[in-house]
Amino acid sequence: MYINKNIENLLSFWLIIMFILVSSIIVVGGLTRLTDSGLSITEWELFKGFLPPFSNTEWVVYFNLYKEIPEYKLQNFNMSLDEFKVIFWWEWAHRFLGRIIGLFFLIPLIYFIFRLGFKKNKSYIFIFILICAQGFIGWYMVMSGLVNKVDVSHFRLSLHLTTAFIILTLILWQIFNLKIKLNSNYEYIKFKLPEIFIFLIFLQIIVGAFVSGMDAGKIYNSWPLMGSTFFPNDNNLYNLFKISAFNEPSLVQFMHRNLAYLIMFVYLITLYLVISNKLIKFNKTVIVLGFILLLQIVLGILTVTSGAQMFIASMHQISSILLVSFSVYFLFINTKKN
Repeated sequence: MYINKNIENLLSFWLIIMFILVSSIIVVGGLTRLTDSGLSITEWELFKGFLPPFSNTEWVVYFNLYKEIPEYKLQNFNMSLDEFKVIFWWEWAHRFLGRIIGLFFLIPLIYFIFRLGFKKNKSYIFIFILICAQGFIGWYMVMSGLVNKVDVSHFRLSLHLTTAFIILTLILWQIFNLKIKLNSNYEYIKFKLPEIFIFLIFLQIIVGAFVSGMDAGKIYNSWPLMGSTFFPNDNNLYNLFKISAFNEPSLVQFMHRNLAYLIMFVYLITLYLVISNKLIKFNKTVIVLGFILLLQIVLGILTVTSGAQMFIASMHQISSILLVSFSVYFLFINTKKN
């Protein structure tokens, strides 16, 4: 697909900005979860909430709405207005970034549709639809914590986070499409290992969101054992094979730990194939990917042993953005043919 060089540069710049914005909202979303701020705004407010409250009267209105939900009644009943403002700002910033992402994607998209037509913008239109859907998924998630629970559904949280990473991946793929040109005689890694690797990374994101949603990282704060045993002693092994396992904090933490080991195992097989088959063009990518994976695992261990301390847990999520990004690049250079 031929695109004018100037338009191609504009597309690249736009997509890079969008990648930065989506990465930022993932980080802010993680901090919103870690600070238990996600239920501080109890209404959808698609347009009304673009600006924060300015007067004390407006703050009191938001605080009174918060007082009506179980999180306040059962958990934060001693909270002052000033304390409420802290959690409010995290959730407001998260929603504000979401609105900015929608606008920053839509306005240039209209321009590129006008210049290039619908056909050449199908991928970007699909990403925009996902961005819009993500807003509804976010509210769908928040709704689950407004009635009978003090937290949102970890299943809906996982859907929200996974969708964010899918959007990030699609944007990154389009950047690579525009900026990376590969030779037709490029060597490839066999056995679909890059595909398996990124599949496992996304599976780990899903399970990691379960861990976050159930605060499962705050139990069994030891490594490599969970307490004094490899398998959590508050549960039974056969429960691991039931669908209800995803509602068990200790089992979800067990899954998260062991998925990390599996990912490292697949990486080591990939590294061996690259070295043994002398796939020189993959050397730098695989080495950098290995360092990021090791960093992610170390941060995961520190997150567990610290009882999900906020700074370390946030760094663990930030490194997951790096890991996904390099995994996507690894997949791209192994599948892209010009």
